[in-house]
Amino acid sequence: MNFLRNLLAAILGCIIAFGIVFIMFVIFIALSSRNSETVEVKPKSILELQLQQPISDYVGGDEENPFRALFQKSEDLDRIIHAIKVAKNDKDLVGISINNNFLMSGWAQTQSIRKALEDFKTSGKFIYSYGDFYMQKDYYLASVSDSVFLNPVGVLDFKGLSTEVLFYKELQEKTGVKMEVIRHGKYKSAVEPYLNDNMSDANRTQIKELIGSVWNSVIDDIAVSRNMTVENMNAIADTLGGRMPKHAKASKLIDAITYYDEYEEKLRNAAKIEEGKEINLLSIQDYSTKANTIKLHKGEKKIAVIYAQGEILYGEGSNEVIGQGLINKAIIKARDDEKVKAIVLRVNSPGGSALTSDIIWREVVLAKEVKPVVVSMGNVAASGGYYIAAGADKIYAEPTTITGSIGVFGTIPNVNELAADIGINAEQVGTNKNSVGYSVFEPMSDSFRGEIQESIETTYTTFLEKVSSGRGISMAQADSIAQGRVWSGVDAKRVGLVDELGTLEDAINAAANLAGIDKFGIKKFPKYKTGIEKIMEDIGGASVFNKEEIIAKEIGTEGYAILKEIKKAINQKGVQVRMPYTLDIK
Repeated sequence: MNFLRNLLAAILGCIIAFGIVFIMFVIFIALSSRNSETVEVKPKSILELQLQQPISDYVGGDEENPFRALFQKSEDLDRIIHAIKVAKNDKDLVGISINNNFLMSGWAQTQSIRKALEDFKTSGKFIYSYGDFYMQKDYYLASVSDSVFLNPVGVLDFKGLSTEVLFYKELQEKTGVKMEVIRHGKYKSAVEPYLNDNMSDANRTQIKELIGSVWNSVIDDIAVSRNMTVENMNAIADTLGGRMPKHAKASKLIDAITYYDEYEEKLRNAAKIEEGKEINLLSIQDYSTKANTIKLHKGEKKIAVIYAQGEILYGEGSNEVIGQGLINKAIIKARDDEKVKAIVLRVNSPGGSALTSDIIWREVVLAKEVKPVVVSMGNVAASGGYYIAAGADKIYAEPTTITGSIGVFGTIPNVNELAADIGINAEQVGTNKNSVGYSVFEPMSDSFRGEIQESIETTYTTFLEKVSSGRGISMAQADSIAQGRVWSGVDAKRVGLVDELGTLEDAINAAANLAGIDKFGIKKFPKYKTGIEKIMEDIGGASVFNKEEIIAKEIGTEGYAILKEIKKAINQKGVQVRMPYTLDIK
């Protein structure tokens, strides 16, 4: 009976699997028919910049793969900026419309897009922006426009930056589940939420200075675009001068209050489109398909751009996780490729495993012995993210990049109190004095804590040595800017953690200069699975149905964010070089 039941289940499973594969095949054929030739750019077209998906530095995979867009969960920053650069010289595109964004990007990513738009304006083409509402990041991007428009009943949020840190000490006491903490670094506050119910003065100081520096960079850019002073910007923020359309207009944050149909007429006039003729708005997602066939960098000699994004965990890695597997393979491939004359490592990571960080650092140093290596920092390149960057010849950061956090910690869960409350007793047996090691059911022993503390101190010293040698400073100097403290890109340059402020493009040009080449092409690494193989893996693992989205919908995005933080803490293995906390600056 069981045999028949299992046989029927297997047959049914095969039928379902073949059905899914057939549907995928049909979609594949349909998407294959869509190529750059179907993206028609008519004369007097307007490029519409509407970004409502999460933005990643790099999605990777085969550019020609039709499944790329279908299963892509995020916008590709690299493609967005490339499309804007191509549009600058496209004779059929007369301007850009930034329309109703709800940006899910970091401040550094937003700043990169904004700089590309600033460069676009030098062509003499217009940029207009319209919003039913502007969150602060949306407005920061929109403020680069020649004219900014707001819906008559819309909202403009402009009040300064803030962030929030959650503390779990009382929760641990109530549940009997706690995190045993060992750390080094005055500012290494990743573990502070497990130790205190309130924020320490040192932590409050660094957060305030960090978000203050990011805010100054943001309002500096807005002030230039809006022809206002920084003092004006801060006064508007302090008085909530953009809270209603009439206030935003009076404060000169916007140029006019209009409905969307009125905005369309302004686009028509700016593009010099005759009355009655349709406005051809072309989405940047569609246009990037065409733009991607146009290479802005050409040449037999190459610059390799290697993208390292996400948490640093031991293993192969993926497009969301930095592992030594994929990254080191990419570095070695670029190092050994005779056509590649220099390497740019793009880092966007809060850190993670100290061991993995060191393994990647070593490969960076080995590559530097063969050809120049330049680092470009994205939204965050902190702790382990800075560790892997420290060995490069030159480091670039955006003004709003979060970096530094040179410190080390370890957290180990302990359920001794909970186990006692519910009647669980664990007994250990071993052959030697230290063979049993640590048990989550027993209080941490002094000898085990001392063992971990020794590992923490050794890792911290090693980290400092990497920074000292990489930055050409003494150990004492490295220690004075370390201690787990985080810095903005601006302040990191001031204290010597980075060499220059600039974009990924600036880092690429610097690498070319170090290599002594003028003309060059770009090779991007790693290549992630995005084809039929990846689809089959997803089907096999049932990950086509995004469990993260389902959970987030059920408990809400804020609740899911907390759940992810707790899961991260529980899953941390080994000594950590990780950013002090997860900061959502808004």
